[in-house]
Amino acid sequence: MTARNRLAAETSPYLLQHAANPVHWQPWDEQALTLARRENRPILLSIGYSACHWCHVMAHESFEDKDVAAVMNRLFVNIKVDREERPDLDQIYQTAHYLLTRRNGGWPLTLFLAPDGTPFFGGTYFPKAPRYGLPGFADVCQQVAAAYRERGEDIAAQAGELRAAMLDTVPRAPGDRAILDHAPLDAAEALLTRAFDTRYGGFGGAPKFPHPTDLAFLLGRDSAPAREMALTTLRRMGEGGIHDQIGGGFARYSVDERWEIPHFEKMLCDNGPLLALCADAWALSGEPAFARIVEETAAWVCREMQAPEGGYFSALDADSEGEEGKYYVWDREEVARLLTPQESALAARRWGFDGPPNFENRHWHPRVAAAITADEEALLAGARQKLFAARERRVRPGCDDKILTSWNALMIEGMAHAGRVFGRPDWLLSARRALEFLRSTLWCDGRLLATARGGRAHLDAYLDDHAFLLAALLEMLQAEYHNEDLEFAVALADSLLERFEDRDAGGFFFTAHDHEALMHRPKSGHDNATPSGNGIAAFALQRLGHLLGETRYLAAAERTIQLFWPQIRQAPGGFASLLRAAGEAMIAPDIVILRGPAVPLANWVARLGASPRRVVLALPNGTAGLPPPLAKPESDTVNAWVCRGVTCSAPTANIEDLLN
Repeated sequence: MTARNRLAAETSPYLLQHAANPVHWQPWDEQALTLARRENRPILLSIGYSACHWCHVMAHESFEDKDVAAVMNRLFVNIKVDREERPDLDQIYQTAHYLLTRRNGGWPLTLFLAPDGTPFFGGTYFPKAPRYGLPGFADVCQQVAAAYRERGEDIAAQAGELRAAMLDTVPRAPGDRAILDHAPLDAAEALLTRAFDTRYGGFGGAPKFPHPTDLAFLLGRDSAPAREMALTTLRRMGEGGIHDQIGGGFARYSVDERWEIPHFEKMLCDNGPLLALCADAWALSGEPAFARIVEETAAWVCREMQAPEGGYFSALDADSEGEEGKYYVWDREEVARLLTPQESALAARRWGFDGPPNFENRHWHPRVAAAITADEEALLAGARQKLFAARERRVRPGCDDKILTSWNALMIEGMAHAGRVFGRPDWLLSARRALEFLRSTLWCDGRLLATARGGRAHLDAYLDDHAFLLAALLEMLQAEYHNEDLEFAVALADSLLERFEDRDAGGFFFTAHDHEALMHRPKSGHDNATPSGNGIAAFALQRLGHLLGETRYLAAAERTIQLFWPQIRQAPGGFASLLRAAGEAMIAPDIVILRGPAVPLANWVARLGASPRRVVLALPNGTAGLPPPLAKPESDTVNAWVCRGVTCSAPTANIEDLLN
């Protein structure tokens, strides 16, 4: 079989970016793997994503070069993977890279595999010609191919050791059932306290990432210092350039410790959780700045990230016209030309245009550099509108317009939560449209799919897709109760237990039991750029179990927490999602069920507000088909029942009693 570039038929915008490369790229499929096995040719595996700056650099330098491509085509079966469509492969091979090199991975990930899929050499970015202390990529390819031909026995021995080491990363079934206690939660807070940047917020130095799972853990703690760490971080992020001061939304991370200059890509998976966190920060503090951040971020999501069909797009590139940040940065002369002198002076003071350039010593990237008075807010809003209109006329960054189930779930939850906190039906409608897209397009015959684009939905969904969507449905039920949402949540929970749970050891595998057989089957409890699927599954199953009195869900959540508890006790850092689940396993959340006429019911919901320790379901009179635990009697006035675990209070019609 003659190899050729087969990416033109793919749905991933990242893969399609490489469809015209002279490299004979293959998607990860049986055809490519069979070719490698039949010809005993090693596989060159390249994993990246469309908004990845260094992925673009390596593509321009090497994959678009005919000479480099000729070397790759002669020596390897070349496989290109979008890490967002295939997070299973990314997890496996990032872990393998670390075990091979003892260095953290990243993107692009460049690994050389034996035909059976086991890697034997790798790295991340390689330049075309030697520089940065790295060898040239064509030279690397030739040396690796020679090693594969000449050192087969060594490579086979290393492969066996690597597979054994990867198996050791999967936690084993615990012995005796542990008694949960709060010590690991306290230890995790202490770890974050030691790493906390008291001046700029966040944890550690540059580059600085938001870590929304850690912030959610801290905001939910019954500890004023913990909550203040989260609030300070969100304040400083909102003031920094990581928050787009002109167009809303958050960039992926900051290259400095001050949150001033971001890596300019904007990703759905960051903005959903940060939107919810900023809404909670406003509810907790009442600070207008948080309300502004939520408003601007939600507006950006609705304006730029929601497809006409309802789902949310994945990401915006960092680059435009081949330059990182070009769409977002400014020159003083342009600002002065667009604004009145009064507006220009205020914008310069507010956003730091009156200081030295802060981006590549040539341009200005806006951040909050000075406070303004209430009287100046209208003038600044006008200046912002003019700058935004001018920026809209620039060449836009590329949009990765595939619709991922897991990332959509994170944004649905964020939009629904913000809509609930702020009483914004337009944000709830946005979340509803995305949810209906997932239900109609990616939920097929009782199975969830992972990605859709251009009318084509495909790839079996992963643990994160199911867990994040279950959590999003629980948020939607609190924002606006619909029986079909609860039915969908139950179907997802049942699918989690049937298709992903490790019944012997506890916890959930990242891939389903009938998934394609790969060299490894991950089962991790750590949070990464997104929350841990095991942590969110335990948290959501627990809440659904309390809501419906379903012991199967509660037992699966407990088995998950028990599996990871020895790791958590030993080193609690990075387990924030599972720690939140463990906290609720020890002290069940309050389930508040409200029943009554719609209008006063809405007033009660507004008075109760949103609390991380409370689930509130408002069931208007006339809501039919309720499951027995929710089937409370109708009344001319609002009645409230408060349940914790298996115990429910007598109903009360007095909201003051409920609040107290």
